[in-house]
Formats: sequence, C-alpha cells, structure tokens
Amino acid sequence: MKLVTYETAKQSRLGVVEGEFVVDVATAYGLIAKGRIADVKVAAAAKVLRKLGRPPEDMLELLALGGGYRKALGVITAGAGTAGKGQKGLLTPLRSAKLRAPIARPNKITCIGLNYADHAREQGIEPPSAPIYFLKSHNTICGPGDPIKLPPNSTQVDYEAEFAVVIGKRGHCIAESEAHKYIAGYTILHDVSARDMQFGDKQWYRGKSCDTFAPTGPWIVTPEEIPDPNNLRISLTLNGETMQDSSTSNLIFKVPFLISYLSQSVTWEVGDLISTGTPPGVGVFRKPPVFLKPGDTVSVSVEGIGTLTNPVVGP
Repeated sequence: MKLVTYETAKQSRLGVVEGEFVVDVATAYGLIAKGRIADVKVAAAAKVLRKLGRPPEDMLELLALGGGYRKALGVITAGAGTAGKGQKGLLTPLRSAKLRAPIARPNKITCIGLNYADHAREQGIEPPSAPIYFLKSHNTICGPGDPIKLPPNSTQVDYEAEFAVVIGKRGHCIAESEAHKYIAGYTILHDVSARDMQFGDKQWYRGKSCDTFAPTGPWIVTPEEIPDPNNLRISLTLNGETMQDSSTSNLIFKVPFLISYLSQSVTWEVGDLISTGTPPGVGVFRKPPVFLKPGDTVSVSVEGIGTLTNPVVGP
C-alpha cells in the first residue's frame, strides 16, 4: 500500500494510491459511515476504521493507529474505488495529484553517514566500525516537485540519494530481531548537502539543514510490499545523467541494526525518519566536482518505491 499526503483546493489530505488514482481517505471513510460500502469483504475492515470515530487528520495520526488500521484502510480504499465511482472528491488521477511530503513535520530526521563502504572509499577513508548518526532539522522537508533552494552562502551544494525508513510506533531498547515491528514503511529522502558548510564547520548539522534540503516522498510504501529492504536498487540522475547507482545490499549497517542500535539511547517516536546513507557517486568527490545549480533537475529512484524528482532554483 502507498500512503500519500496530497493537496487539493489548498487543503492537505490523506490518500492511498490504488492503480492510477489516489483514493481520498476522508471521503472513503464517509462512504463507510453512509453505508455505501457494504460488501461482506470489507465489513470487518470498516469496523476497525469506525473505532476512531473519524478519519485521521494527518499522516502522523494515521501511522500512530498501527498496522491493523493501515491494513483495514487498504481494504476500504480498494473497495471505495469500485463502490464510490462518481463520488465527488473520492478519486484523483495520480498523474495530476499534487503530492506533498508524506510527513510534513517528522519528529526526528535521523541520517546515517558513510553507510556504504564504497562511498567511504571514494573519500579515501576507512568505513566506520559503528553507525554515524546525525540530524537534519524540520525546515529541510519538502515534497515531490518542490524546488530545492540553493542558499546564498553556499557554492557547493551536493546531491545524495537515500533510502529511508519510517518508524511506526514508539520504542526504546529494541532488540534487532524485533526491529521490523517498529517499521511503518519506507520512502525516499534526498539528503541535499552544502559541502562548504559541512567540511568548513567540521560537523554536519548546518550544511545538512538548509531550507528544502530533505525532499521526501513520493509516498510511504508499507512493509508488506517490500519484504527485503536490504536488497533494493537505488539511483540518482542529474538532468537525466546517472550519477549514483547501487543497491541497499551494500549498506554496511542494515535497517534492523540501525533501529536497534540507536534505540539503546534514544527513543524512537511515530513518524521518525531514518535515512540510511548514500552510495558512491556524489558530486564533491568527482573530478572535476559537480555541484547543483539553478535549472537542474534531480531524480532519486528506489526499487519498490518509485522516483522522487525536484527542480533546483537559486537563492
């Protein structure tokens, strides 16, 4: 199931992608309330959704309702696409839907540095013996099609394709074998980085936290559609030219370990994002270096999820 946040009539709404359409969650819920979806197959799912008494207000609330709710929602939205044809506001063609960042304000945006051995080697350094975690701030979040805005005080803005994990429930001191229970789904995160700030400051926060430096999306894919997150092709194109092309099988520290390791000291919250690192091919280590400039278009693709595309604009 693909969960989206999208915009219509200047209003943010939740949706589920069904084929070539986005099914509006609130409208589908209304059909349940009116008894418009009465098929026996969806009766049990409707009962689960009615427990809340209303549709969830945003993606964080939807995720907090748990895997059972999301599964029931998938049954309902699939049924609504058939039973509710002609219902105003129910279906929006995916090609014309204005998708936003799936989570507008994650509780934490936790990123992993140097998590591909070949990315470490292209810098001439040894791969780390333990995960290197750092944070990006909330102002970095933007969605599909939103412009990446180059800051006026940087001339070395770089691209980084990343596969991201979405946390689905609160957890502390999580065993690695139990980590899968805390995953709500997966998405794409583009870890845009101002290298002159990053290397000049000798720490990563400022260079990683400029406005619009974390495009995410285009949606959250629930775990049943990605049984093995550690074997997905990941790539990035700049103006149509492939710059990064690898697989999450090359991650040094795999998803369950990343969740467990940090949970020994930090509590995960619903909606937290874990961006698992970037493969080799970033611009700063190319000869000559390649940095983003106004007019560029950057696309990040991850197998099983899709493609996240953003234009680049000047200050």
